[in-house]
Amino acid sequence: MTEKRVKHLKSSLVEITDWVCNAYDDTLISGIAWDSRKVQTGDLFFALIGESFDGHQFITSAVKQGAAAVIGTKPPMPLEVPYVHLQGDDRLALAKVAAAFYDHPSRDMVVIGVTGTDGKTTTTNLVYHILRTAGIPVGMISTVNAVVGEETLDTGFHVTTPEAPDIQRYLARMRDAGLTHVVLETTSHGLVQKRVAEVDYDMAAVTNITHEHLDYHRNYQGYLQAKGKLVEALSGGDTSKKGVRKLAVLNKDDQSYPYLAEISPAQVISYSINSDADIWADQIEYTPQTLSFTVHGPGKDFDIKTPLIGRYNVHNGLAALGVTVFGLDIPVSAAKKAFETIPPVPGRMERIDLGQDFLAIVDFAHTPNAIRQALMTARELTQGKVIAVFGSAGLRDVEKRKLMPEIAVQIADEVILTAEDPRTESLDAILADMKEGAEKGGGKEGVDFWLEPDRPDAIRKAVARAKAGDLVVTCGKGHEQSMCFGHIEYPWDDRTALRAALAEHLGVPGPEMPELPTSK
Repeated sequence: MTEKRVKHLKSSLVEITDWVCNAYDDTLISGIAWDSRKVQTGDLFFALIGESFDGHQFITSAVKQGAAAVIGTKPPMPLEVPYVHLQGDDRLALAKVAAAFYDHPSRDMVVIGVTGTDGKTTTTNLVYHILRTAGIPVGMISTVNAVVGEETLDTGFHVTTPEAPDIQRYLARMRDAGLTHVVLETTSHGLVQKRVAEVDYDMAAVTNITHEHLDYHRNYQGYLQAKGKLVEALSGGDTSKKGVRKLAVLNKDDQSYPYLAEISPAQVISYSINSDADIWADQIEYTPQTLSFTVHGPGKDFDIKTPLIGRYNVHNGLAALGVTVFGLDIPVSAAKKAFETIPPVPGRMERIDLGQDFLAIVDFAHTPNAIRQALMTARELTQGKVIAVFGSAGLRDVEKRKLMPEIAVQIADEVILTAEDPRTESLDAILADMKEGAEKGGGKEGVDFWLEPDRPDAIRKAVARAKAGDLVVTCGKGHEQSMCFGHIEYPWDDRTALRAALAEHLGVPGPEMPELPTSK
């Protein structure tokens, strides 16, 4: 643990001085907060304005919690602490102040950003594990957790890229711990909302950009441009003291490639499962236990074998190799060993085995492309039936609600549609949309797809219908630890639920099935 950091407010605001239109005292601050409920004594409170909230409404509460100063974009108000009136982008200001408060830690480390619709968490873990296996002091920030040396930190419920102060705090802890490299999983929301605006990226890897988050980005082009901000970020910073070259590792098999390659200010390394890229793979073979393929690249040809399953992990693997072996000159021997020894990525094609005579898998697939890839992989792993359980989140991209079941009924033998974070939307209405999609795909309710609002019962139903040699896969939640109904996050883990259903089915000891508001 690093010592508690204390700084003068004025020194932390130096990079946004031109945006501040009133005088302020040189107050000591010991942290940065944007959620009034989490303010600690000595924090600088940022009154952000979001799509559905206005932080200025919580200034009084923040001060009562112990805030030492406040920054807002609205005219000053009478307070017992200094109020800094900001004229400019509040989120960019938050990123700049956070980076200054922690002394710009990303400038002292090689920062590798990984983005994409699907596969970015697996690719992030692969890059991290390769570097660690090669003996490089490396940290990682992913949507699952942050890893600083031997310490693993939970990044919270339903987290995408953390907010700027959290990112800078994690980076500072890594720098102070002596780490030289960091792998940062970077989402489109994190890029657009400037959470990573002050991160000095050196390398960027993009897995793919497919249908997702169109509720936020409006259309595919908007989503593509948002993801492209990671590649564009390679134009900044000074790599001379880091000893690396700026590099973009791009998927030539993906529709995003032409746009990303054109806007990249850095050298591009392309990867593919075809031979017309800088790095490519062939001799791809997979079983329920392993995946193997041969890699070809500039001056190097070598074989990879890994317990990661699924053909799509060839692309994830090539992206990771593009960054490490071909970008950072990591020895091939270290990369091969890393692929062989990588631990399971939580909630990514994670097998659950209580001794049943069929395969049971939990996956995070929650987009049309990911559902297709997960179910195609499932199809290849069994000669029996594929039984899929998934839902679609409320207050999110509505179009994919119909696309996912339409795809699923064409690949899986049986599909059970259920709850998945309905939030404040009607679960019945969400399931009606999904039913329409399943029927469009040729499915018939009660024959090859079912509606079961209660996710515990949906998983029980899938397990009960499985016979020897079949495969049950629950999609959409993966590693997540909660499910949202209304405004409340209820404890939930698909892996625990699947274990509970298997234990009930087999009559063996196991965890208790979690309950949701839909449970009887």
